[in-house]
Amino acid sequence: MTQQIQKTLRDSAAMRWTALLLLALAMFCSYIFMDILSPIKDLMLSERGWDSTAFGTMQGSETFLNVFVFFLIFAGIILDKMGVRFTAVLSGAVMLIGAIIKYYAVTDSFAGSGLETWFNNNLNYIPIFDELGVSPFYQGMPASAKFAAVGFMIFGCGVEMAGITVSRGIVKWFKGREMALAMGSEMALARLGVATCMIFSPFFAKLGGVVSVSRSVAFGVVLLMIALIMFIVYFFMDKKLDSQTGEAEEKDDPFKISDLGQILTSSGFWLVALLCVLYYSAIFPFQKYAVNMLQCNLTLTEPSADSFWASSSVTIVQYIIMLIVAAAGFASNFQKKKGNQYLLLGISIVSLITYCYMGYMRQSAESIFAVFPLLAVLITPILGSYVDHKGKAASMLVLGSLLLIGCHLTFAFILPAFKGNAAGGIIIAYLTILVLGSSFSLVPASLWPSVPKLVDAKIIGSAYALIFWIQNIGLWLFPLLIGKVLDNTNPGVTDPTQYNYTAPLVMLASLGVAALLLGLVLKVVDKKKGLGLEEPNIK
Repeated sequence: MTQQIQKTLRDSAAMRWTALLLLALAMFCSYIFMDILSPIKDLMLSERGWDSTAFGTMQGSETFLNVFVFFLIFAGIILDKMGVRFTAVLSGAVMLIGAIIKYYAVTDSFAGSGLETWFNNNLNYIPIFDELGVSPFYQGMPASAKFAAVGFMIFGCGVEMAGITVSRGIVKWFKGREMALAMGSEMALARLGVATCMIFSPFFAKLGGVVSVSRSVAFGVVLLMIALIMFIVYFFMDKKLDSQTGEAEEKDDPFKISDLGQILTSSGFWLVALLCVLYYSAIFPFQKYAVNMLQCNLTLTEPSADSFWASSSVTIVQYIIMLIVAAAGFASNFQKKKGNQYLLLGISIVSLITYCYMGYMRQSAESIFAVFPLLAVLITPILGSYVDHKGKAASMLVLGSLLLIGCHLTFAFILPAFKGNAAGGIIIAYLTILVLGSSFSLVPASLWPSVPKLVDAKIIGSAYALIFWIQNIGLWLFPLLIGKVLDNTNPGVTDPTQYNYTAPLVMLASLGVAALLLGLVLKVVDKKKGLGLEEPNIK
């Protein structure tokens, strides 16, 4: 009878994947808000007076509290002590609070308010942080950017807490099963949020012919309310699992600071953590500037105002086609009949070509970059399944680094050479963005499932928290650096579509080179110490 009860949830494939879907949908919503202002960087300059330095400083503030107040470390301790479901709901609430603050910061109501005056006159100098050169504010930073940064810091605490909680939740539900496939699938679905953001953020900002950047942020706030609901539903599902299996949500063996020593003395852990910070620093900060980079390097001609391609309805049609690309491609991985698999793949490929054609006809940089996660949605489950059954996780990280280097160098030197060639430039952009997205899919499919092989299960929450903390250092630093490098290498440029992005892109490519070298070292260490990173998860 006990055996039958234990198979009710975790041992039921349908229930495992339902739990995963809830977590993935919540992260999908958070990914949208994370980059909600990225595709409208040019509008933030014209509507709110944010230059690249202000934009980059605000974007980098997302991880400030995680890095410099060590919130992520505390989040890991909370996760280990309080368990997955409590931390999931807490993270959803924190994200929503931060998002509401950021929304108010970019509204017309904030402009001219007493709060705007206060932010103009304060937070221009913060002792110690200013001396160290890591302050999230600076003299002359627009008040709306400062207050938005405060909200984004709070959101950042919630979203990174959610990240480690989701990773821990997947380990709880899938350990010994298809864990790499689950982690890869969760990230593939969540990253559709990036594409959704790129398409709908400008759509809402320009809705009705009247520009309002606050409408885009409001769209993100509503989605974070939905994310909180997803976490609450997961809470009850996870609680039911524990009641059926007899497991306790909280650990009997309490967390001890000395437990961190097990993590910090692992060379494999440090290599994985450094690979993570290098790899993610070359991707996430780039996403925040990618649309503006395309605006600067592509020859785009706005379609006639009375044409179908300039209408709001084309946005909806294009998004539906994108969902078909993602759904058909993702579902093809789970077909046992070859005929069904090839049919779904065919539908996905034809839909992808249709989507790209529509992006070309719209002459829209944001809809062009929105293809970024689409190939990843297709291949991440394939890669995850391969790691589950065949292994080779460290080798995949090396391959991902090589693709990363090639893509950023293509953006830096080849794409600008096609400026003036409308079709050629967009084709190069599409191909490079798709490859970059596919390289990004190598990380969740290979890196995150490797962490349980490096540390004890009792402290895995803290291990993920430490990796995320190290990762957050890069996610704080590089948006800020890109903004400063852009302003310093483009003196006197006032048109946001005329920046030269060569220097920031070379900087990001150099991160890929460092990741490649570390990946090769990791392969050597894995072979020497028998960490099992090249071994399959399912044995």
